[in-house]
Amino acid sequence: MTVAGTTEAAAAPEPRVDGWIRLVASTDHKSLGLRLFGLAGIYFLAGGILALFVRSELAVPGMQVLSHQEYNEVFTMHGSTMVYLVVQPIALALGVYLVPLQIGAPDLAAPRLALWCVWMQLAGGVIMYLGFLTTHGAGPDGWTAFLPLSNATFTPGTGMDMWVLGVIVANAGQLVLAGVILATILLRRAPGVSMLRLPVFVWTEVVTTLMVLVSFPALIAAMTLIYLERQFGWNVDPNVYLNLFWFYGHPNVYVMFFPFLGCVAEVVAVFSGKRFFGYTAMVFSLLAFAMLSMSVWGHHMFTTGRSANEYFALTSTSLAVAAGVEYFDMVGTMWGGSVRLGTPVLFALAFLIQFLVGGLTGIIVASPPLDYSLNDTYFVVAHFHYTLFAGSVFGLFAGIYYWFPKATGAMLREGLGKVHFALMVIGTNLTFFPMFILGYDGMVRRVADYPHRARWELLNSLSTAGSAIIAVATLVFIANVWVSLRRRVPAGNDPWEGHTLEWWTTSPPPRHNFTDLPPIRSFSPLLELRLDEEPG
Repeated sequence: MTVAGTTEAAAAPEPRVDGWIRLVASTDHKSLGLRLFGLAGIYFLAGGILALFVRSELAVPGMQVLSHQEYNEVFTMHGSTMVYLVVQPIALALGVYLVPLQIGAPDLAAPRLALWCVWMQLAGGVIMYLGFLTTHGAGPDGWTAFLPLSNATFTPGTGMDMWVLGVIVANAGQLVLAGVILATILLRRAPGVSMLRLPVFVWTEVVTTLMVLVSFPALIAAMTLIYLERQFGWNVDPNVYLNLFWFYGHPNVYVMFFPFLGCVAEVVAVFSGKRFFGYTAMVFSLLAFAMLSMSVWGHHMFTTGRSANEYFALTSTSLAVAAGVEYFDMVGTMWGGSVRLGTPVLFALAFLIQFLVGGLTGIIVASPPLDYSLNDTYFVVAHFHYTLFAGSVFGLFAGIYYWFPKATGAMLREGLGKVHFALMVIGTNLTFFPMFILGYDGMVRRVADYPHRARWELLNSLSTAGSAIIAVATLVFIANVWVSLRRRVPAGNDPWEGHTLEWWTTSPPPRHNFTDLPPIRSFSPLLELRLDEEPG
């Protein structure tokens, strides 16, 4: 297939801008997206190092590496980093980079506002980590900061104040950025790109931004209540805080899931050589999922005695219907296709299998009688990490291996990619699956020590070994990126025979993305064009 318009784009040199000025002030959506990725990558490494400290402490009973106070601070910052500074911003960074390219737009709807959001993300993370370095650190209760553990009596000092302010700053930036992405989708689509011709990935960004806009104000309100209690002595009802936090917290699980599901959907379709199966059903299931996600927050509060358990159990379980449609569409896309087993699709397949474990165990904790015994145990930790790490992070790597050639013009090494994949699968399941058994056996989470029990010691040692394998896998990925950028294998404009508009332009794309566009008759215009050119 001939890629029209790219010669002119490649031949028109961009005005030379100093690298530091571009880093600080460029409003090109591609530069903004990559900067958000870079920030999140730095925070990912920091959060991963903190996770290694946690697992080292728990490898065997007794206090080996950290004090109880230090352990509390470290696991709090690990969870806070991964949620607020890594997975959430990457979910939106994907939209910042890809949405204008996939809808045929030259840029975001409000690029200067998006630039401000990038700096808010940087500032929020810096404030949180500066608080972590103070005497009392960030408190004992993880990324949730439940009252009364986060008030001044339980957590004195300025560290918790800075943590709260950092969370507010980072999430306020993400809230505004979600509005920018949604406005871009609604207002900047190219002629012919109707809402039902949006690529599947863009639809996942639509529902993600809607959930951010509805739920993130509740988090900012909850953090503001903590700050007012700490600074001005307000007497905040912990149940009010719980309702505000989980009204944000459960939709946020899908904020941290849907864009990576979109990555997997794009990879599965392209590597199967088929049009995505059940497109309309997928769109409506995403919308239904987003709507239902706003009605399930109370299932995190079954054990408080102040939740309508039957209602929240029903709404939580009903999410499985929408999820089933999405899985059916993925399998239907691969069915009968000639699936190429490149590194992107390997990560996509692992995402589908591993996230299924997280989803099915979510149904278990959404049942009040079962949740009574499993609440606040390592079963919940395992469930959460099978959704966000074994699920979303694998979907992210599928997207990185798929779109890296578009962003850089160079291919990642397949050999190193497959080594990275194998180590990630082994390390992830060795780390998190034993936690299901630990939780079933009654080991509670958020503790720095545990009794001497042979089974618990063995399972915790396996989890710690798995975390070390994940660390090695991360180093292999970093080496892959380094080698691929230093000794480039040119990617060309469309190395995968992609289906969506980003593969119509050069790799990497020019400043305003396109000089012309192909006919757009569906959500996969390049596949349609390729089929039209086939003889017979």
